[in-house]
Amino acid sequence: MAIPVTYLERIAQLYPGQTFNEFVFNQDGMVNDVVILDGRIVCRFPKHDWAFDMLQQEAKVVSLVRRYVELQVPKFEVIERDVVAYRYIEGIPLSRDVLFSLSADDCRAVMSELGLFLKQLHAIPLSEAEKIDINPSATNRGAEDWQAFYADIEKTLFPLLMRHQRSAITTHFAPVLSGWFDMSYRPAFINGDMGCYHILFNESRRKLSGVIDFGTAGIGDPAIDIAVLLDQYGERLLELLKLSYLDMSRYMERARFWAGTFELQWALAGIRNDSKELLLTHLGGARDRFPIS
Repeated sequence: MAIPVTYLERIAQLYPGQTFNEFVFNQDGMVNDVVILDGRIVCRFPKHDWAFDMLQQEAKVVSLVRRYVELQVPKFEVIERDVVAYRYIEGIPLSRDVLFSLSADDCRAVMSELGLFLKQLHAIPLSEAEKIDINPSATNRGAEDWQAFYADIEKTLFPLLMRHQRSAITTHFAPVLSGWFDMSYRPAFINGDMGCYHILFNESRRKLSGVIDFGTAGIGDPAIDIAVLLDQYGERLLELLKLSYLDMSRYMERARFWAGTFELQWALAGIRNDSKELLLTHLGGARDRFPIS
């Protein structure tokens, strides 16, 4: 698809007198469109009116994160209301297939890098986040939210599902809805969306090259970050995070519950918005164990 003229005009305003030979347009993101200039500059444009404020929030977030993590994250060189720009971080998404293609030693080393990143991220002092008015993560959910979410599932999804599917969902939610399983947490600084497409891997060096996209980052439950990785990689690979992040174990039960809700969240969003893309967004998560042991 052709790059919108408004984006090209905005790029020309940001970089007057500069000529770019290659423009790569990426519309895969849910919130932002991306234009990569000559493989060295990334420009992100919000797709929706409500996404403008998210972009400003993210600029504050990455400025804080850079001070506390060793792994490379974007350094915004341009921060405007309708666009941000930063230097391109080279790498491919750290998918499950990529991890299984590595030698055992390389896989352990990469997951150890990822574990250290999460450990450092979750340890960012909340007082520092509060100083620059970083908001709670948009991913946060309380007990009432889960009650309402399950009610939506019953109303919207159950009529479309087979009996065994309805039974599995009911079993999954029962410990939380009954109050038997405590979903309370000690707030920490989180990413909120640790998708494999946000974790970049350098194939030649066999190391992580960086983490991008902090649009949902803020103060929240560290189990959410673990849950996203669990959904994508499964328990076997996630155990390797403990090489550098042993405390991760205390988040696993909540993470298992969260991981079992992701496909339902996207299914609801797809039906409500009449969007096949949303329905298929997170199809095929990894599963090695039941969400709550």
